[in-house]
Amino acid sequence: MPGTRKLGRTTEHRMSMLKGMVTFLLENGKIETTVTRAKEVSSLADKIITLGKDNTLASKRRAIAFLKREDVVYKLFNKIAPFYQERVGGYTAVYKLGPRRGDGAEMALITLVEADELYKSDKKDSKKGDKKESKKEAKAE
Repeated sequence: MPGTRKLGRTTEHRMSMLKGMVTFLLENGKIETTVTRAKEVSSLADKIITLGKDNTLASKRRAIAFLKREDVVYKLFNKIAPFYQERVGGYTAVYKLGPRRGDGAEMALITLVEADELYKSDKKDSKKGDKKESKKEAKAE
């Protein structure tokens, strides 16, 4: 049952950490973390993407309350959820990477399934936007 691991933290700290990790996952498409955290983030991310597929005002408010960043909520409802509209579940995948060098903790990579082209296009758009902004700044000077 998801959400029952305590992860050695108080409830407030644990929920804050998991909300931040889900936000980062939706923003970038992948995260490298420990296996137990990855399993928790995976279940929460699946629930948030399912919430995004609903696309009502109430679901947007619930997503804003969970994610705390409006640009990620916008991306969830306008890019990520429509991308997974035909998929019933299983939006994330957890790949085990082996032990961490410092303390030997089992590491894992959590990714959004089949979302490579979704995040590659975002990187291209941001690079083009950065170049345009730098050209505008150079002209202004």
